Amino acid sequence: MRALIQRVTQASVTVEGNIIGQIGPGLLILICAMQGDGEKQADQLAAKIAKLRIFTDDAGKMNRSVKDIGGAVLVVSQFTLAADTSRGNRPGFSTATAPADGERLYEYFANQMTAQDLPVQTGQFGADMAVDLTNDGPVTIWMDM
Repeated sequence: MRALIQRVTQASVTVEGNIIGQIGPGLLILICAMQGDGEKQADQLAAKIAKLRIFTDDAGKMNRSVKDIGGAVLVVSQFTLAADTSRGNRPGFSTATAPADGERLYEYFANQMTAQDLPVQTGQFGADMAVDLTNDGPVTIWMDM
């Protein structure tokens, strides 16, 4: 699985003019299931992200996790993270998993983040979503599992 993680002071996702997910301080996680991914990759990624120390401590060092700060998580599906731009000017997405598997793994991943004792909000798989965020830092991290 592939994730783009952003440390945020706030984030929300809107579908058809309605906010369907919203958090204060925490992590916005854009997630994409790649071909060959399964629950094992989702489990590993969720555990890693929950423990990722990218929030500042009292000394100003990135030494706290989202759980340590009492933050929340907004998980948004983003198949374009699978973009292959190596040929031509139009990205290809053939490395992303099929939509049915992608949706299943997206939901499974969000549930695994909840299992890490984190408050989790989600977007809507396959929907045209508007994501609003304030990146804190900015801190943006790319992860593959």
